[in-house]
Amino acid sequence: MRNGLIEDIYLGVDGGGTKTAFTLVDSSGKVLAQHLAGSSYYPQIGIENLTDMLISGVAKVCPDPDALGFAFFGLPAFGEDSRIDPLIAQLPLDMLGHDRFAVGNDMVCGWAGSLGGQDGINIVSGTGSIAYGECRGKSARAGGWGEIFSDEGSAYWIATRGLQLFSRMSDGRSPRGPLLEALRDHFALQEDLDLCGHVIGAAGNRDSIAALSQIVASAANAGDEAAADIFRDAANELAEIVHAVAKELAFGAEEHIPVSWSGGVFRSGDLVTAPFKRRLTSMDSRYRFVKPIADPTLGAALYAVRRAATSRARLCENASPLNARKS
Repeated sequence: MRNGLIEDIYLGVDGGGTKTAFTLVDSSGKVLAQHLAGSSYYPQIGIENLTDMLISGVAKVCPDPDALGFAFFGLPAFGEDSRIDPLIAQLPLDMLGHDRFAVGNDMVCGWAGSLGGQDGINIVSGTGSIAYGECRGKSARAGGWGEIFSDEGSAYWIATRGLQLFSRMSDGRSPRGPLLEALRDHFALQEDLDLCGHVIGAAGNRDSIAALSQIVASAANAGDEAAADIFRDAANELAEIVHAVAKELAFGAEEHIPVSWSGGVFRSGDLVTAPFKRRLTSMDSRYRFVKPIADPTLGAALYAVRRAATSRARLCENASPLNARKS
């Protein structure tokens, strides 16, 4: 039998290309347990590995899933392949043993954490990039089309632009700056062309490529203007993604548009944040910048609490005498 604790325990799963966080909270948002696992990006790790990882992670933080009031699984790439989505959407059913859960894209975790579930837009720039927002019950997203032809402004995008710059510097097609020596040192290159062996060998691993964005950031902070330009370009791309969501949500003419952010690229500080804010402000004076309230790992769990409240409200509404008479 479900005990009285069921309304007070909620699970949030914040998936990502690099790591997946399992967070158990009570109704006040207090963290009761947490577990970190690897990537949940199923196009790379496969459905079977995703399933095994989710089963293990849930068990780590909640040995009795039946005690959960609700669970939210925010997973990368969900909602981007209508052939696979129905399968992913049902994965938690067997591991939880009940239907008190929802599956969505991990962009929701960033939004719920950064803005506390309030109307506004959150831009994620981690291994990939995507924006998600809500306004008066309407939701919209932009970006997040994948690293092959999109994910502008992401760590992967910054890294590939940095690798391009390295090749230009090595050839003499661009002035040589700190990035050249930084990548030589990072890979202990005997010859610059040896970079091909290192990078092509890692090309199947998004994380390995994306991590090189930190080298580009170090070069930019060391005075490499060309590397700094990459971050300014990234900021502009991220602003464009946010602006696309804002237009879709159609905030009122007199309304402020709250904007927050999450993801590792924003830990580069003013390299990205300052030009990002400048670009958005130049596009629309209604943007207001909100420092993230919580990280996406907690955001996933807070969203589970919110979804549980919504589900209970609907059950109460459907069970009301008024609705019974209408039926």
